Amino acid sequence: MRFPTATGAQALRRIPYCRVMAPDAHAPTVGIDFETHPDRYRHWRLAVDGNIATLTMAVELHGGLRSDYELKLNSYDLGVDIELADAVQRLRFEWPQVRAVVVRSGHERAFCAGANIPMLGTSSHAFKVNFCKFTNETRLYIEDASRHSALRFLAAVTGPCAGGGYELALACDEIVLVDDGNSAVSLPEVPLLGVLPGTGGLTRLVDKRRVRRDRADVFCTTAEGIKGKRALEWGLVDALAPRSRFDEVVRERARRLADEAAREAGTRGPGIALPALEVEREGDRWRWKHVTLEVDRAARVAHLTVEGPSGPQPRTAEQIQQAGGAQWSLQAFRELDRALLTLRFEYLDVGLVVVRTRGSLEPVLEVDRALHEARGHWLAREIVLHQARVLRRLDVTARSFFALAEPGSCFAGSLLELALAADRFYMLDDEDGRNAVAVSPLNAGALPMGSGLSRLQGRLYGDPAAVERVLGTGGPIAASQAVALGLATVAPDEIDWEDDVRIAIEERASLSPDALTGMEASLRFVGPETLETKIFGRLSAWQNWIFQRPNAVGPHGALTSYGKPDRPVFDWTRC
Repeated sequence: MRFPTATGAQALRRIPYCRVMAPDAHAPTVGIDFETHPDRYRHWRLAVDGNIATLTMAVELHGGLRSDYELKLNSYDLGVDIELADAVQRLRFEWPQVRAVVVRSGHERAFCAGANIPMLGTSSHAFKVNFCKFTNETRLYIEDASRHSALRFLAAVTGPCAGGGYELALACDEIVLVDDGNSAVSLPEVPLLGVLPGTGGLTRLVDKRRVRRDRADVFCTTAEGIKGKRALEWGLVDALAPRSRFDEVVRERARRLADEAAREAGTRGPGIALPALEVEREGDRWRWKHVTLEVDRAARVAHLTVEGPSGPQPRTAEQIQQAGGAQWSLQAFRELDRALLTLRFEYLDVGLVVVRTRGSLEPVLEVDRALHEARGHWLAREIVLHQARVLRRLDVTARSFFALAEPGSCFAGSLLELALAADRFYMLDDEDGRNAVAVSPLNAGALPMGSGLSRLQGRLYGDPAAVERVLGTGGPIAASQAVALGLATVAPDEIDWEDDVRIAIEERASLSPDALTGMEASLRFVGPETLETKIFGRLSAWQNWIFQRPNAVGPHGALTSYGKPDRPVFDWTRC
């Protein structure tokens, strides 16, 4: 068999990158701003024309989050992906009429060279893994929009499309590759960097695109990539077009995707604006409107509190549309999402998150019921889908979560999902039974985990009758009943509550973070395996492990040596 001549990734290999620092060095990344807007994008251009949008990737060379690397050839860092995630979310809420998105390059020499290697080489291990996790979530959000919101994505690939660039293309519904003898797709991480495609590339290759695994093996060990007819024959792309007809073919296929999606989507109303999330910060206390995050650095414990709705809430689809971005479910869960990202990137030493809620049960249930009854309306549906995405971000966050229910808590419906997502749920068993939880229609599967199961099904796995008993409760569930139903882990009384909770928190914070990450990732996802659980499971295990091995990040590892004249030196022992 003849393999493609050197193009793509091999050309990228020759680019003189800046010197890579020791792999354990950590260039600070505090102060990352996840708040952005298309008017302030530095790396993407978003244009909407009728029901087709174009996202043009034109990465600013000196626009990285840090100044010690250059974003050459549309390589990306976290800042680039923050803008992409923002664009995908805004398309769903602000431009609901859009049915197809063309993702293309604004760079003459490349579609995308993938994650920036000097950025990875000079970042801490924890940052690298969290960066991969965020980019994974962004690509999963693209696929979620296609699956649930009738929003199709087409990657228009010109020039080398390597590593994370090809993984972005893999997240799209279709890939069109220019057939110019130079443009190629590749996943060169194994031969060039000694790591794995960190944003789900291997899994999408065989599970999503159904590429034969022997061909996938050849492809993933061919640094220069595969182009032209072979890329089409092997299923690596969906269509080829000569440069003279490339734009025409892209327009035709985007129009077809948009028409198909429009028939599926039905009628949609006007979009809503997503206002900026205002936060007040005092030291390690972050206060949004509905969410508060307080971090005790000495104890390595964070306290996350979500406040339930108060005052009149929209009850109909029309009222939900009128409330727009201020609707409680949408704003509170956007703030929760921001708090989770703050924990991941600002507080790497925090091992345990204590989750509380404040408010009354009935207002939460009222809001959930309104969304459920209006589920045929596009905005109500998008709000629930957004809540589900935020909860899945919590599921894969490498922190222990303990939920605490005390009098004045409102773990009901969509907020009960926080307790069901937690590794343990403690309820105070008070004498008068005021401390209670409650279920809503959203607990019946509207907010699924990555496995496709509801969190109730995951909590009570293998016992569908127990799930039905919980869903059949007609009102508040007191602590003792919650334990009996399998909702609460334990319910100490008022005498034991303070000591039991304190001891549990102190014990958890004293355990090995590595062992806890592995344990939690294994226990949280019971039942069926999906593309999403495979991606995050392998990221937590294989990529996490490989990113610490000398063959990748040691003094002579492949990632450390990248862009230098030195050849990597490997320990050949397999384990």
